[in-house]
Amino acid sequence: MMDGLLRAAVEGIHACPTQAVIYLSGGASHALGHLMSVPGASNTVLETVVPYSRMSMIQLLGKGLDSFEFQIPTHFASQQTAEEMALLAYNRALRLSSPGSPVLGVGFTGSLATTCPKRGDHRFHMSTRTSDRLWASTVTLSKGFRTREQEEEISSLFLLKAIAYACKVSATCVPELTESETYEECENHFNEDEELEQLINGQICFKVQYFAEAHRSNADRKIILPGSFNPLHDGHLKLLDVATSICGHDGYPCFELSAVNADKPPMTVSQIKERVKQFERVGKTVIISAQPYFYKKAELFPGSAFVIGADTAVRLIHPKYYYGSYPKMLEKLGRCKSTGCIFLVGGREVDGAFKVLGDLEIPEELKDMFIPIPEEKFRMDISSTEIRKRRVT
Repeated sequence: MMDGLLRAAVEGIHACPTQAVIYLSGGASHALGHLMSVPGASNTVLETVVPYSRMSMIQLLGKGLDSFEFQIPTHFASQQTAEEMALLAYNRALRLSSPGSPVLGVGFTGSLATTCPKRGDHRFHMSTRTSDRLWASTVTLSKGFRTREQEEEISSLFLLKAIAYACKVSATCVPELTESETYEECENHFNEDEELEQLINGQICFKVQYFAEAHRSNADRKIILPGSFNPLHDGHLKLLDVATSICGHDGYPCFELSAVNADKPPMTVSQIKERVKQFERVGKTVIISAQPYFYKKAELFPGSAFVIGADTAVRLIHPKYYYGSYPKMLEKLGRCKSTGCIFLVGGREVDGAFKVLGDLEIPEELKDMFIPIPEEKFRMDISSTEIRKRRVT
């Protein structure tokens, strides 16, 4: 039976808008039961993963890393591992969360009482990651003082308190430690520039700036217009509006600014902030990512509708952008298709002539991914390049 203080803490967590992914190993299993046993867990918990075996943990920690970059930790029960788990969970939460919801990544790893006596301390490590904060804690327990079940429960209560703290919810449900036991914590806060640097460096997969008035949504699908927006203009705004109407308003419309370009150096933090100001002025949501390739964007935003011009569609299906290989192009775009993504294509000038989707030779295997935006609904012969040229002259 859950006591009143614990239940109140869990209810407070579920009542806040934060959505979380939780990765834990080696303890704190009761925390999941406490979260799930109180109504409203679906408001909070996006996913939980328990990488319990050595190989499971290695695969989790190595996700998204080049094989030369990944080093197997000397100790899996460590603060560093908990922080890495929290960062992975945070990036996963970004992908799974509803538009407008704050996200939280939680990592826990422990070395608790087991069937054989341990040579080292009984301890556990926790970490939480939000958009602007990394928090971590280590608790060292008295060896032999508690049973495994008691250590499971005390570690679970500490983890719930950590989740509550990250959600800005009061929690007083943690039992006191003995005089010989220790509790240590540290906390790092990030400003906007540091967060953008983390994005450029690949530590976080994307950042969302919500400038729309009604920025929270239960829509599963995002309607995304990607670009460099140098500058943002009326054609971009109109195109996204039309695409949203074609989708039947069954989706969350937003722009996507890639800080990394396949053919150019990455944007600087100051350049990103200047571009983002344009969306603030018009009250539109923008996602900042570091992914220039559509097959990678599809992995970041599964099930999304990408809004593109015919000129972009031409490049998207041209084998020269896939090392000259037609099969490679089909493979990469097939991966996009498998994520449930589609492309809404508006008319644009291509090689000096205005073209729409019907003018392009889309491979038969991919045709159902591409949806036309009729010329009568959208045609604006304007481009960022032309605007920049006019500004120079």
